[in-house]
Amino acid sequence: MALLLATLVLAVVLGVQAGMAATYHRATAQGVLRDYASAAAETYAQRAGREFEYYGVYPTFRVLARVGAGETRVPLPEPAALPLSDASERQAIAYVRSLFRVDLNDGSIQHTGARFGKDMERWLADTLQRAAHAFDPEWVLAVLVDPSPAQHLVVYTVQFDEEYRPLTAYGVELDPDSVRSLFAGSATRAPLLPTTLTRRSDPDSLMSIELRDGLSRVLARSGIDDPAYSPYRGETSLGPRAGGLVAQVALRPEAAEQLIIGGLPRGRLPLIGGLLVLTAGLILAALLLLRRESELQRLRTEFVSNVSHELRTPLAEIRMFAETLALGRVRNEAERQRSLEIIDQEARRLTHLVENVLQFSRAERNASHLSPEPTPLAPIVEHVTEVFAPLAKARAVDVQTAVRTGDAAIADRGAVQQMLLNLLDNAVKYGPEGQTVTVGCDRVNGMVQLWVEDEGPGIPHSDREKIWNRFSRLEREQDAAVAGTGIGLAVVRELAQLQSGRAWWERAPSGGSRFLIELPAAEDAP
Repeated sequence: MALLLATLVLAVVLGVQAGMAATYHRATAQGVLRDYASAAAETYAQRAGREFEYYGVYPTFRVLARVGAGETRVPLPEPAALPLSDASERQAIAYVRSLFRVDLNDGSIQHTGARFGKDMERWLADTLQRAAHAFDPEWVLAVLVDPSPAQHLVVYTVQFDEEYRPLTAYGVELDPDSVRSLFAGSATRAPLLPTTLTRRSDPDSLMSIELRDGLSRVLARSGIDDPAYSPYRGETSLGPRAGGLVAQVALRPEAAEQLIIGGLPRGRLPLIGGLLVLTAGLILAALLLLRRESELQRLRTEFVSNVSHELRTPLAEIRMFAETLALGRVRNEAERQRSLEIIDQEARRLTHLVENVLQFSRAERNASHLSPEPTPLAPIVEHVTEVFAPLAKARAVDVQTAVRTGDAAIADRGAVQQMLLNLLDNAVKYGPEGQTVTVGCDRVNGMVQLWVEDEGPGIPHSDREKIWNRFSRLEREQDAAVAGTGIGLAVVRELAQLQSGRAWWERAPSGGSRFLIELPAAEDAP
């Protein structure tokens, strides 16, 4: 038992170690996927910012510089009236909705193209007054995002004097739909991860990409899923000039099998937990079997001791009276007859005990062979009571029968005799002296019920099934030092079942015990 418990502890330790290793491997793989997402977000941010500047706004600001849009004395032209010199400028102007210029000295604002609302004018003038002083002269452009639901996207630059004091701020308001298509195109134009990982798969099948402003509002999205659903996310800012724009990339969980060699390690905790429970169950079963084996060993030892005692008593009686007869120590014919009766009585008891032990041994080896056939019961009961009469006489027990001549069962004659002898032996052994024991027979629903009724103390309710177990004896019998092997009733039930019958106990009308054997009935018997 100690070794089994040590094995269980070792299995638990190994299971915990395996679970920790599996968890660590899975966490490592998940960390790699998050790193991939962060790398993709960094790549997208750099590409989106670069393409936005070079294709979306730089050409337009070249044109604005040519027309002197930063000079307050020069009228601000309409977007459609700008002089365009090449294809890049014509492509860039398609993103523009309006032009604006703010005089940073007095805060006045001018704009052409799409009309601003009053709230937009006030926000732009106020914001540019503050943003111009944070504008780095080395910057070319900067981005602002309107916090209103309209979500205007503004790109501006600042005109400085010789002492780098901001004079004017001017720029463009971009068309939201055109900007979204520009940012979405940056996501799909080229792979965001090495092709050795993605195997040239469609980016939308691997990840979802979002561009958000400083208020976490989505400006552009690529992919079919909301990135929030994925645990493998990474994000990065487009830089200090980008007005708080943030790129976020989320890998689809299904992409883990492709991006991680061998796939994402499966969670092993349910399997390991199940194996530990199974191991614990097997070890517990082994402990219970050991305990049962120990108990059976003790019962077998007691059985051998009881059988030895049961054999010793009749053998001693037979030997003593045989020696008395052999030495001629009997004083008269009555004593001689009495000695012969005792020898016969003890020999019968010895034969009955040996038959029980042999039947028990055959049952243990599954070697019992019976031949059930239509058998009249009245002759068997008469023969058994006659054979048992000397043993009943020793305790002044009157054995009566209540069996009709026509009662017959499909049974093995020898087995029926042994079952009745066992029940009679129990009735005489555990009942009071001078009692009446009755052997009867009834027909019930196509079955024959043989029963033996005594006037003993009965069986406690808690022991009414226990008495049929092998080596089982009631505590009161052990306390009263009544001899017995504990296999008689087990043999009765075993023989009954081998003949398609059953055996059980009932309380007798007299208050004693009634043991019943039910066997298939036979209509005609030889």
